[in-house]
Amino acid sequence: MLIGHRAQAAAFLDAWQSGRMPHAWLLAGAPGLGKRRFADAAVAHVLADAAGPRVAADELDISTDHPTARLIAAGSHVDMRIITREVRERTGDLAAGITIDQIRGLQPLLHSTPALSAWRAIIIDSIDDLARPAANALLKSLEEPPPTTLFMLVSHSPGRLLPTIRSRCRLMRFQSLADADVDRVIAAQAPDLGVAERQALLSVAQGAPGQALRYAGLDIGGLMEAIDAIEYRGNAIAITALSRTLSAKAAQQRYEAFLEIAPARIRQRAMAMQGTMLAEAIVLWEKARDLASSAVPLSLDPQSVIFELAGMLASLGRQTDRETSKHG
Repeated sequence: MLIGHRAQAAAFLDAWQSGRMPHAWLLAGAPGLGKRRFADAAVAHVLADAAGPRVAADELDISTDHPTARLIAAGSHVDMRIITREVRERTGDLAAGITIDQIRGLQPLLHSTPALSAWRAIIIDSIDDLARPAANALLKSLEEPPPTTLFMLVSHSPGRLLPTIRSRCRLMRFQSLADADVDRVIAAQAPDLGVAERQALLSVAQGAPGQALRYAGLDIGGLMEAIDAIEYRGNAIAITALSRTLSAKAAQQRYEAFLEIAPARIRQRAMAMQGTMLAEAIVLWEKARDLASSAVPLSLDPQSVIFELAGMLASLGRQTDRETSKHG
């Protein structure tokens, strides 16, 4: 079920009902906003409505009992392809990017008659992952698409795409969801979570439920309490305890969550500041962001990284206290 993004749904449905459907949509926005879920719903709507029985004209979602919905759920809809990074057989890791062979593999679909209706659909998640040869190969299909072909291209950084690709798509931007919508997504996707953990996830979501759901089951509530103790009280005991807990091998996922949450907390605090405080907080955030983003790729010592990031949080807390006292 699609939650939020009502304006985007209305724009897509208007294009479909009016017969002015672009052959390619570029779904642009930060990770975790629900762009892929929107693409899934949009494609299902088009394929279902084109094949029949017809679906509601004012709702993007279709019934799970619709024949098209059942085929998509089973991964057996012959007029639909989903392109993502492949999983490496040896390591189980995702490939570095989407290859030219994957894009070339779309040609049989594009050069044959759709089997179940007049339409065929392709989702690429994300187009940012296309290697340059793959992007050039896709461009040829976007320049001269077969009739009744729908491309849904998910992008987290549309500014990095080839201008020639962007120019051949209708751009649809996605914004952060309201907290109420984020909470509904979290509740729907992780129904077994307790209220406290759900609230903790909501506090770090920043309008992106997909990002928050990546932390589900990692006791984010406890992690946020530790961060609060460090920021507001400069608690050395809390810093030491956190560094010991997160540096254990079994805590790798929580450690990586901390690497994302700590810089985000600093950025969030900076947005509420002005003048000299703002400038100092931005510098602090840039340092935290750079350290956190390089910690895992460079195999930096986790304890050292945690101590340094925690020190930045404590420094931000002291800075806020000084400003509060000055104006108190």
